[in-house]
Amino acid sequence: MKATPTARPTKAELAAAHGATIPDVIAPDLDVLFCGINPGLYSGYTGHHFARPGNRFWPALHRSGWTPRQLRPDEQHLLPEWGMGITNIVARATARADELTAEELRAGGDALRERLEHYRPRLLAVLGVTAYRQAFGRPKAQIGPQTDRIGPPPVWVLPNPSGLNASWPVYAIAEELIRVRRQCKGDDA
Repeated sequence: MKATPTARPTKAELAAAHGATIPDVIAPDLDVLFCGINPGLYSGYTGHHFARPGNRFWPALHRSGWTPRQLRPDEQHLLPEWGMGITNIVARATARADELTAEELRAGGDALRERLEHYRPRLLAVLGVTAYRQAFGRPKAQIGPQTDRIGPPPVWVLPNPSGLNASWPVYAIAEELIRVRRQCKGDDA
């Protein structure tokens, strides 16, 4: 169901994307593996992570210095060149994250552990504290580095970059990403 970057989906096309999955952008030994909650319908429609206009992932990633320019979602394949990848806790696209069940989140957490064991990124950055709490049974988790691990790498919880998360503007998400970058690449990164 991949679309061109400029195509706007119709309501029917978005509805048809419900349940679609997007392949991970992943490789062995990445600096950081970003982990979303699950794809939204816009991402399910395009086949690209964080594709909905208004999502702050791509602008914040650039503002934080992880990429030399702001990438478009259809350029996600470039991330491994800079030591980054993307996965999700739950693979299926939904209109809202609250459509996911606690069981789906826990099962997705188990599958994520397996990917972490296999690919061994240096750090896991989970985008969304509520989903992190549910998927990994950490009800008191906060944004920032975590003391517990899910697999081999340390874990950092980031704000959800969705445009619906108005309490975290793009500059604040970028500041958290700078902290993650420094953790991965050293203090002078």
